[in-house]
Amino acid sequence: MSIAEYLLTLPRPTPSAGMDFYEAELKACLHQDSRKQENYLEYKKKSRRVAEVTYLPVKLDIENVSRCNFACSMCVVSSWPKRQRAHDMTLKSFEKLIDDQYGLVEIKLNGLGEPLLQGDDFFEMIKYARARRIWVRITTNGSLLHLKSNFKKLVDSDVCEIDISVDGHSKEVFEAIRIGSHFETVKKNIKMLNDYGDSVGKKRTKMWTLVQKDNFDFLESHLNLARELNFKNVVFSLNLHGWGDADLLERNRLVTVDDLMTVERMESLVKLSNSLDINLAFWNVNAKFDSTTTDTLCPWPFERAVITSDSKVVPCCMVADPSAFHFEEKTENQEASEIWLGDEYASFRQDHIDGKIPRICRGCYKSGAP
Repeated sequence: MSIAEYLLTLPRPTPSAGMDFYEAELKACLHQDSRKQENYLEYKKKSRRVAEVTYLPVKLDIENVSRCNFACSMCVVSSWPKRQRAHDMTLKSFEKLIDDQYGLVEIKLNGLGEPLLQGDDFFEMIKYARARRIWVRITTNGSLLHLKSNFKKLVDSDVCEIDISVDGHSKEVFEAIRIGSHFETVKKNIKMLNDYGDSVGKKRTKMWTLVQKDNFDFLESHLNLARELNFKNVVFSLNLHGWGDADLLERNRLVTVDDLMTVERMESLVKLSNSLDINLAFWNVNAKFDSTTTDTLCPWPFERAVITSDSKVVPCCMVADPSAFHFEEKTENQEASEIWLGDEYASFRQDHIDGKIPRICRGCYKSGAP
């Protein structure tokens, strides 16, 4: 059995709080607004079948900040001056975006950067979306959770999913990949977060690991670390990409380990995770999409987009950086909905439907060129 075939037999990453919770929140969200229900039904009926859509996105990645306190070796942020690309999104702008996008049932509230750098406005954003029963997922590097009781504020905001990036089992490996980090601080922060979540009955976290040459030999130790830090869910992501940056993509190819992974190793990791009472999932982007049928096209152009901190519209989180690609604004301060429903986005979708996969997207398709 090949790696690709074996991956199909394994469960995909699922919400840490469970699918029952996710589906209950989706149902509650849809029942809040008749427009949302109608929009969702239209999306389910037409998604990946028509290029000129008549519905708004049902999901969005919303980048609250485009800056970070780490300079991770595999991330495009490390190439930005002072590790910052643009200004932060204001709370007022976020609230307006949520109000305008009445079709939303789910958001990821971060982009290229560490979302907790924004301070308390970040937690207010989560609360604003959750008051509308929108599913909210965030990713953090875990370095700021101890400051000002951020670990409590995050759980108490009722965020639905917290993905924490942990790319090393030891100080040496972790700090070599996550440049600017302090391993022991991150460990303590994660343990505080997980223990507090347990104490209030909210198990929302997932350890997310980008597998690469520096940590590949230590994945078993990673699982033991996950148990030590009180994680119940772990994802090993088997791909590194370049966020649309050709130079970064080439650099990341040098540390990618797709060709080193075997079915036997994966089976052993699954067995170990089961013994540790950990739900282990693998994420492999390159095995996801196929242009031969509409059902296997990437769903992003048809259901969601990325809104950056400076209000650019980007097609997906695998690009994320608007300097690599974004949909052009036709007028100053043009609303995201106008871009989503506009001709350029329709042409982008049509290329997917016709099998003429845009260059920026080819790396996520089985037959895609780099």
